[in-house]
Amino acid sequence: MSDATDQSETTSPRRGHGVIADYVKRLDGSPGVYRMLDEKGRVLYVGKAKNLRKRVANYAKPTGHSARIARMISQTTSMMFLTTKSETEALLLEQNLIKQLKPHFNVLLRDDKSFPNILVTDHPFPQIRKHRGAKKDKGHYYGPFASADAVNRTLNQLQKVFLLRNCSDAMFESRTRPCLLYQIKRCAGPCTGKIEKAEYATLVRDAERFLSGRTSKVQEQLAAEMQAASDAMEFERAASLRDRIRALTQVQSSQGINPRGVAEADVIALHMEGGQACVQVFFIRAHQNWGNRDFYPRTGAGAGEAEVLQAFIGQFYDQKDPPRLLLLSHPIDDLDLMAEALAERAGRKVEIAVPLRGEKAELVAGAARNARESLGRKMAETATQARLLEGLAAAFDLDQPPRRIEVYDNSHIQGAHAVGAMIVAGPDGYMKSQYRKFNIRGDDLTPGDDFGMMKEVLTRRFKRLLKEDPDRESEHWPDLLLIDGGAGQVSAVNGILEDLGVEDIAMVGVAKGIDRDAGKEEFYRTGRRPFALKRDDPVLYFVQRLRDEAHRFAIGTHRAKRAKAIGATPLDEIPGVGASRKRALLSHFGSAKAVARASLDDLKAVPGISAALAETIHGHLQDHG
Repeated sequence: MSDATDQSETTSPRRGHGVIADYVKRLDGSPGVYRMLDEKGRVLYVGKAKNLRKRVANYAKPTGHSARIARMISQTTSMMFLTTKSETEALLLEQNLIKQLKPHFNVLLRDDKSFPNILVTDHPFPQIRKHRGAKKDKGHYYGPFASADAVNRTLNQLQKVFLLRNCSDAMFESRTRPCLLYQIKRCAGPCTGKIEKAEYATLVRDAERFLSGRTSKVQEQLAAEMQAASDAMEFERAASLRDRIRALTQVQSSQGINPRGVAEADVIALHMEGGQACVQVFFIRAHQNWGNRDFYPRTGAGAGEAEVLQAFIGQFYDQKDPPRLLLLSHPIDDLDLMAEALAERAGRKVEIAVPLRGEKAELVAGAARNARESLGRKMAETATQARLLEGLAAAFDLDQPPRRIEVYDNSHIQGAHAVGAMIVAGPDGYMKSQYRKFNIRGDDLTPGDDFGMMKEVLTRRFKRLLKEDPDRESEHWPDLLLIDGGAGQVSAVNGILEDLGVEDIAMVGVAKGIDRDAGKEEFYRTGRRPFALKRDDPVLYFVQRLRDEAHRFAIGTHRAKRAKAIGATPLDEIPGVGASRKRALLSHFGSAKAVARASLDDLKAVPGISAALAETIHGHLQDHG
């Protein structure tokens, strides 16, 4: 990328066509990215251009714009420009800036989580497991799958078929007898020598064949082995092979559509209605359907189909490897340019097509049907949610229906492993990407001090908000806080917010009523008498669901923290002892307690443990024993 060219006049009193025309005089024909800003310096729109002068000149014309673009131009008081070496580079930079800045008039992909894969690790006896995130571990990756459920379902069946281990390397190396999975015929038991290395490698090869789409060869081989076992009157082995073939068939049937003529593709279909959009993505890998996922991008105040789909593709593959083929339901404006940009990112050819006939067109039609049905359900749910938010505003005497509700809860066992949790809900339902967990840090808190925990959570939450967005320009400021508790909790939280200078956010305490009976909840607001809602009031059910979701999230976070603490050992705290040396010590001695009892000479005898490190380990364990 060339040096940035930043031209801005944020103090200009003028706005609209005249301001833009002034910038045109100072631009050349370079490719690049432009930003349009309002009088407060907020980015309204990010766009890319092959020729910046020509592209920006279009905005300087007083007529010929859609209503959306005309509104954007009327709010523009300044612009910024960044030149690039090529239009492809400009396209990639544009999508990065859109995701980062979230301009009001751009199409924005709101749900952009990573997708899980199946990993077959690089190990003498490979492990098969689910993997999400960056591909840092060595091994072979297969995916992506649309959801964790799709991966778990496939892994569950593959364990029945190929008997590959799913235990960690540390567990594998420390076992002295087979685990339950071996007993129920879900693992071949390589940890204790129940299977030879070469035979296990054959199972791994067959599993990778299946995940690569060569399922017929695997099934033929298993069928031949079953017949041979039957002929040799090895009926127990024949029955085991029969069960594995059935499991393999079940995997394939659960995957639904398995196209013969499409080995690797993402099928992307768009449906728009009433100013809303749904994009449905089907993941086809190795001639198998590995699930589908729907997305609801923000349409940028009225963008058309081509722009929505193009923006979705650019942002969706910003941090993901694109497949070799994208099948689209609608053409996009810069199809060849987008294919070139994705190829540059992937380091190989990427083809984009809009099929009109044949199997590929049928795949797209199926995805489009799913997009239409998903958007219909979403719009119905949104209408119901809107009515509930209106009811909530009326019940709690709010000025208007809240657009962001934050619900807080704590979880601990007698003060141990304490965590705070925040869930978020709004017009589109639960906003799970906005959920937050807080590890309670307060060393001076009395165990079980819920007031103190809530104070720490809210203080951290709003101090960060005040630091990152003091002018409240983002969508991260809540309209309503729901607190688990009665008058005492409400008073305490109100004091916390006053100390932080945040006194204009509505806050309601939700307390269980008599006998802690669901349906008899009482609600508390500062300076008002407690009140209750009718048992059959939909708003009451709505608040109960919000509170239960916060409790579920808090409990899950607490259990994860407690499980991690249970699995920790004193070896984790010793400088120089990483995962591999910890594994070597546990494998050699059998347990952390045995390591602590070991003599200095015994520690020196462990492979990979030097004399100096043995002394460090021995000294640390004696000091902390």
